[in-house]
Amino acid sequence: MRATLPAILLLSALLAACSTKSTIPPSTHISQNGPLRVHPGLLGQPVPAELQQDGQMPRTASAAPVEADKPIRIDPVGLRTQRSVYFELNSADIKADYDPALRAHARYLAEHPKARVRIEGNADERGSVDYNRKLGLKRAENVRSTLVSHGAGDKQVNIRTLGEARPKLTGHDESSWAENRRADVVYEIEN
Repeated sequence: MRATLPAILLLSALLAACSTKSTIPPSTHISQNGPLRVHPGLLGQPVPAELQQDGQMPRTASAAPVEADKPIRIDPVGLRTQRSVYFELNSADIKADYDPALRAHARYLAEHPKARVRIEGNADERGSVDYNRKLGLKRAENVRSTLVSHGAGDKQVNIRTLGEARPKLTGHDESSWAENRRADVVYEIEN
């Protein structure tokens, strides 16, 4: 019975400490009023001088508009994260949004002639197995031809169709199907 007395006292002290209200003030770095502000560097925009000095977002509500004709620079880390091209339903047409990423992959391949990629074409579960296989192949071919037209070597880019065999999401709704209508750039050899 004596051995449990210190344990009971310790437990009661811990419970008392947990039940008191915290006096730690809220962080000023996290709280935010008004619309969501995103650091321009995360959007590929130039970072204003006042943000480079203290790392805080400006307190003004207006932000500089994004210039549409300015190319997005994708560094090697960006190449690692921008490896999927998504398509509309029953389509193999590449949207213009993916051109900067595909140009960056092609530039990397042109600068590293020993590098090799495989384009894996995918489709969602709707449609027959044969149709989805052909659609995945067409999507992979279109991504391949875009990479080659932007400077990648012809022998550096292989294609493969997976059809509906490897879904990214297994749900049976539009958001899952949208994730599965894609072509993935898979680096077999990186230099």
